[in-house]
Amino acid sequence: MLTGPELLAKVKELGAVSKSEMVRACGYTTNDRLNFTAFYEALLQAKGVELAASSKKPGRKLTYKAKVQSNHALQVGEAYLKQMGAAPGAVFDIKVGRNSITLTAA
Repeated sequence: MLTGPELLAKVKELGAVSKSEMVRACGYTTNDRLNFTAFYEALLQAKGVELAASSKKPGRKLTYKAKVQSNHALQVGEAYLKQMGAAPGAVFDIKVGRNSITLTAA
């Protein structure tokens, strides 16, 4: 598999060939299957484009809003507790405002 300047040179050398032929010529095959994703990632990296780490899962963004359930319970999500560094058994102070509830570590 070609990477970096060698990959860019080979792509330029191949010119107007099909995408499949280009991926195959650059060595991005596994068990006779073409690996387009790895080829395009290597091509972007060779051109200097930094991609986000693929090992991190983006997940949902925190909205900092919660709804009171029908039994009047208020559920706090795990992500919020992790952000606060809360461990099992942690104690919080509850401050009730006019339109808000604030949790602070005790």
